[in-house]
Amino acid sequence: MHARRTTVTEERLTEDLLARLLAAASPKAYLDEGTTFDRSLSNYLHELLAAKGIKRAEVVRASGLNPTVVYDIFAGKSRPGRDNAIMLAFGVRCTLREAQRLLRLAGVAELWPKVRRDAIIAWCMDRGLTRTACDDELWRFGEKTLLGTNALR
Repeated sequence: MHARRTTVTEERLTEDLLARLLAAASPKAYLDEGTTFDRSLSNYLHELLAAKGIKRAEVVRASGLNPTVVYDIFAGKSRPGRDNAIMLAFGVRCTLREAQRLLRLAGVAELWPKVRRDAIIAWCMDRGLTRTACDDELWRFGEKTLLGTNALR
């Protein structure tokens, strides 16, 4: 049995939940709190659109992804690869925290600040830059851009 539906803005931090789990007397005690839930990437994307008041067509334009790819991901027909998931996060205007959640739900690695390219992307996302501006930063540092340009070095 799953807990009530949690909205994007009220979701608890994973670190907080992990602390509660580890402090619980048993897994059942933690599970009985009702803090677990199943969420699909598609559902999360629709929640983000509703919360931000944007349309899928805007996501397509801002992400640089093929419209069919975006619509298939939103419909739950396909899962994006990592760069496509990052581009989608820029298209949906995700905060860094929302982007990390999107990447987890897509089943790909989160942005990791120990990796040069990831650090640049995370910095751009944290500052609310567009995917195009992020690609400019990646290019400036000689890293592979999201839209697919090879690294300069």
